[in-house]
Amino acid sequence: MAERSFKKEIEHLRLSDGDTFTGEGILAITKALLESGVGYVGGYQGAPISHLMDVLADAEDLLDELGVRFEANASEAAAAAMLAASVHYPIRGAVTFKGPVGVNVASDALANLCSSGVNGGALIIVGEDYGEGSSIMQERSHSFAMKSQFWLLDPRPNLPSITKAVKDGFELSEASNTPVMLMVRIRSCHVTGTFATSENQRPALTMKDAIANPQSDFKRVVLPPWSYIHEKEKIEDRWPAAEKFISDNKLNEFFGPKDSELGIIVQGGIYNSVIRALQRIGLADVFGETAVPIYCLNVTYPILRDEFDAFCEGKDHLLVVEEGQPEHIEQTLGNFLFKSGRKLNLYGKDILPMAGEYTGQVVLDGLTAFLKKAAPQMLPDKVRAPNQEAPKIPDLSETVPIRPPGFCTGCPERPIFAGMKLVEQELGKHQITGDIGCHLFGSLPPFEIGGATMGYGLGPAANAAFDGGGERRAISMLGDGGFWHNGLSSSIGNMVFNKSDNVVVIVDNYYSAATGGQDVLSSRAQNSTKATNNPISAALKGVGVEWIRQIDHTYDVGKVRDTVREALTTEFKGPKVIVASSECMLNKQRREKPIRNKAIKHGRRVDVPRFGVDQDVCTGDHACIRLSGCPSLSLKKLDDPLRDDPIAHIDQTCVGCGNCGEVADAAVLCPSFYRADVVHNPGRFEFWRSRVSAKLIAAFQSRRDSKRLRFDKAPL
Repeated sequence: MAERSFKKEIEHLRLSDGDTFTGEGILAITKALLESGVGYVGGYQGAPISHLMDVLADAEDLLDELGVRFEANASEAAAAAMLAASVHYPIRGAVTFKGPVGVNVASDALANLCSSGVNGGALIIVGEDYGEGSSIMQERSHSFAMKSQFWLLDPRPNLPSITKAVKDGFELSEASNTPVMLMVRIRSCHVTGTFATSENQRPALTMKDAIANPQSDFKRVVLPPWSYIHEKEKIEDRWPAAEKFISDNKLNEFFGPKDSELGIIVQGGIYNSVIRALQRIGLADVFGETAVPIYCLNVTYPILRDEFDAFCEGKDHLLVVEEGQPEHIEQTLGNFLFKSGRKLNLYGKDILPMAGEYTGQVVLDGLTAFLKKAAPQMLPDKVRAPNQEAPKIPDLSETVPIRPPGFCTGCPERPIFAGMKLVEQELGKHQITGDIGCHLFGSLPPFEIGGATMGYGLGPAANAAFDGGGERRAISMLGDGGFWHNGLSSSIGNMVFNKSDNVVVIVDNYYSAATGGQDVLSSRAQNSTKATNNPISAALKGVGVEWIRQIDHTYDVGKVRDTVREALTTEFKGPKVIVASSECMLNKQRREKPIRNKAIKHGRRVDVPRFGVDQDVCTGDHACIRLSGCPSLSLKKLDDPLRDDPIAHIDQTCVGCGNCGEVADAAVLCPSFYRADVVHNPGRFEFWRSRVSAKLIAAFQSRRDSKRLRFDKAPL
């Protein structure tokens, strides 16, 4: 079950010639793929491009109608390998995954693809995430494009430019027999707008047609001596062909006056930030008409020497707006200037930050600094010579507490770490590695379990060096998404082969939850197009794991604690794997809430469990918070002058999982916690019983109050 359904929106994908599409970038990309006659699509989910896979999955019926093959690949590497279909066949194919970590995983297949070259257009749609916070590392995909010779498109973030880039990408790929990487940032993925649509095109050669007439060319196999010929082809044939196509079709854009002493060179994806900064300075209007010439690189690799030289004519100062490091574009342009002997001042990372996201304010500050040096007369008086200094923006990190990412309310992974924390109190601290996914949050307070992550599904592999028969066993975390992505072979298989004595905890929340809740092999859902309900334990047995423990309800903190303790203390020698299974609460709520709300609306009886804290019983030791960390738990200050310590309080975001009470006293429900079932549409008997109970309780309360000593009514 994906994070979001696009069942309604995908009807826009059926728009024909002359219609107007209105929606967000993700859907526009899909529409452009269909208009381009794509023959097959695939990929692996990951922010900011996850929703593209969700759209494709929801549009499978339409894809089938057009004869387009769709594959939800097991990993980014599997997705990239899928493009092999375009090596021998004149079929257009597209895959998508995130960058740069997805590109890193796919690097082997991508490098082979670039060497062999392609016959049909091959497009890799990469969700670039530099500086945007959804990746565990900050890198650029540009370096890989240069290393393996992908042509790299970075279109302006508006729907006409994005859809044009998709179509241009296929044509560029076919014109140069080279795969093309289309980079889209989060702004491109979710920007809304309109564009004029065309008719969807069936692929000229479908995958069914291709398999009926197999083709192969041994010259395309990446083996010596052909790999040396491929490298020669890259330089002598493919590169010139690409440059000619880019130039002839004017893929890059020029804005502003031709005659000026200064100019700006910017990546297409950053164009909106640049034009907005110029608007704020007063050098551009709301329609994008600018007083400063702009060379917009919708193709950031390769960079055309002739176009650059033409843009430099008559200019003394150039600013390169290039997000991230290393400054590949700036280095290339500087090399062009050096070899041509042109006397021109080139600015870039000396004015703009070397690293970090180029937000609107960052770009504005950089452009202002550039104009103060290159053309101060163009700046407004209040900018060029302010009467007073600009107010300093306070450093919020000094006054506002850092809010690290954490588990959702009711997350079934939280009690797993609570149980491990209880074992740590008994047996001491152990060497623990994490894995990419939600459970990586366990390395943060309040649990502080796990100290490293080396890649998706590589948690156990990251602990391999600690398997030397020491005093304590190492523990590795692995998610179900990571297990099926890379963990089964690279981690578990590696442990079995090397007779590891370490412990692995596989967090099975039924989905690839961290990427949006997509189904995996072990999901419990009944998916008509995918094979689900394949137990992780069966796969473990298949590769030779003998010691396996299955926990089907992770909220039982006591069982989690006891199972982890058993794994760490057993006499058994060999890999020990605990499969801790409970459904992702976020997906569970997405699945159950509509059903529950519909039932309530139709008058059916529904029980909704809620938890609370009895403020008269709570002692204020906050063990529930320390061992749970649930966002619905907070502190409440009492008005009682005799009780200074705040007590635990459960707010309205509670989903009724009961974990807070379970962990409050070493897996024994804390007496201050109570469960209340909110009954919607109760029956007549329940109404009568409720009224009688309320009257009896009120009577007993009145009787008790009448016997109490009351100082407020004492005579003076």
